[in-house]
Amino acid sequence: MAHRITAIIQKHDIILFDAICVICNGWAKFLIKNDQYSKFKLASAQSALGEEILKHYGMSTTDYTTMVVILNGQLYTESTALLKVMQHLGLPFSLMNAGYIVPRPIRDFLYRRVALNRYQLFGQTNDCLLPSADNKQHFLEHALRDV
Repeated sequence: MAHRITAIIQKHDIILFDAICVICNGWAKFLIKNDQYSKFKLASAQSALGEEILKHYGMSTTDYTTMVVILNGQLYTESTALLKVMQHLGLPFSLMNAGYIVPRPIRDFLYRRVALNRYQLFGQTNDCLLPSADNKQHFLEHALRDV
């Protein structure tokens, strides 16, 4: 399985998101709408594939405290993950690169405040975002089936 995960993360740019978090599901829907070329492949952190990717990077599979972004096999988390995604979406979203002028410890502190309180602030959902005929090209599981 480790060889398979290594091949997957080298081939695809991936975003893992918390499938029961309302804001995380909203983020995934935003990406589906604005990632016009399906650069990023989405996967739920709770899915079997998501858990294998988290294990590969030595991350918890039960405590989802950050969005995980993998670009060219490189792992990004917290505020840097958000900025990396926005950078790749192009204008006007790439203007958020100005966020890099804020020192990372401050950016990550602010990110963690929202992330650690996201269920209290935004709630949880039982309506997990699933691939459909209209958005399946945005999901990692679909990309793997077409290989």
